[in-house]
Amino acid sequence: MTDFLASLENSGFGTWVRESSSLWAYPTILFMHTIGLGFLVGLNVAIDLRILGFADRLPLAPFERFYRIMWAAFWINALSGTALLVADATTKLTNRVFYIKMGFIALAVINMMLIRHRVFRDPEIGRAPPGGFARMLAVMSIVLWAGAITAGRLMAYFGPVSGAPGLQNRLP
Repeated sequence: MTDFLASLENSGFGTWVRESSSLWAYPTILFMHTIGLGFLVGLNVAIDLRILGFADRLPLAPFERFYRIMWAAFWINALSGTALLVADATTKLTNRVFYIKMGFIALAVINMMLIRHRVFRDPEIGRAPPGGFARMLAVMSIVLWAGAITAGRLMAYFGPVSGAPGLQNRLP
């Protein structure tokens, strides 16, 4: 398995992302990942806070339009995250925290879909404040996205599982 990860990391694309002096390599990919994260999580939290009763004079139903932007941001993050992963595959894919991050993201996306289908498809939307289940989904959304972001940051501090090779020339 480590041979496969090393071949990914040492591929032309992985080397370009990691070592190129081009502004279009690592800096732009990381920037896109950050922008995607901001839109994805930011809009999720805006919806969550509205469900929890903040800005209650704003109707909730129009917030559903944000889903198109959130899905675009999700795919920007998936593609940029994959590029960053290829550039450092031996370190990231042998790090337990990476899998915790992926678990949080998977659960957060499922939760995001549940909010859309259970809250925005509710015939009572706009006539009554969201119920207890909707509020629980909103709280879970905030917790799950915070967990994904925290795990992503913690990956820098927790190295590979012992015995697995790590990237020797880490980028700052």
